[in-house]
Amino acid sequence: MLVTFTTKAWADITMFGEIAVQLIKLMGHSGTVPSAILAEDVPAALENLKVAIEQAAPDESEEEDDDSSERKVSIPTRAFPLIELLTAAAEQKSDVMWHD
Repeated sequence: MLVTFTTKAWADITMFGEIAVQLIKLMGHSGTVPSAILAEDVPAALENLKVAIEQAAPDESEEEDDDSSERKVSIPTRAFPLIELLTAAAEQKSDVMWHD
């Protein structure tokens, strides 16, 4: 499953479903797809996501293994496009929606 985030303030962003649902939950939402956040709730969702990412980042760096042939993409890296979308939506007071 792929999840696409949309807002009038930014280009659409598509993510793998498992990661998208994880980030939606970090924003303080139920994780339901499809769903939306009203413009007035976007700043709080953005702050929730940023705080959760900051708290998760040190734990992930400990899991890195230099001998690993496969590198994992960190949650902060995966969240970056969504943070940009939410920031633009908050600035322009725009709703954010997501669907599969």
